[in-house]
Amino acid sequence: MHTKSVLILTLIGIVTLAGLTAYAQEDMEFVDDSGFASNMRPLPAFRHDEHNEKAGIEDCIECHHVYDEAGNRHDDESSEDQECSECHGAEGDEYPMELVRHFHMNCKGCHQEQKAGPVTCGTCHVRTGQ
Repeated sequence: MHTKSVLILTLIGIVTLAGLTAYAQEDMEFVDDSGFASNMRPLPAFRHDEHNEKAGIEDCIECHHVYDEAGNRHDDESSEDQECSECHGAEGDEYPMELVRHFHMNCKGCHQEQKAGPVTCGTCHVRTGQ
């Protein structure tokens, strides 16, 4: 009977710990794209909802834009169900600099324009103790 109690308590502890870990990271997202076969820097940490609330962004197309071949932005279309590399990637490149440039233009460019938000490498690509 003692072994069964220890096993049950151990399982409860594991489930509780896993639940707390998942909850702590629930609001944490990373900007990631399968267009990168490898990463030169850590993925940028990004709390989507917190960012949009703080920045006053209500329309997805502010970041998830769609342009036509002539470079005209479609204000009634969103690319939120696509990865950025679907339009901005370089096929076959392990680390496509064109895709990096587009991420930086969209994110860093907006931060510079708004004079708010991080614009240096280490403030977006935060190195952890890993």
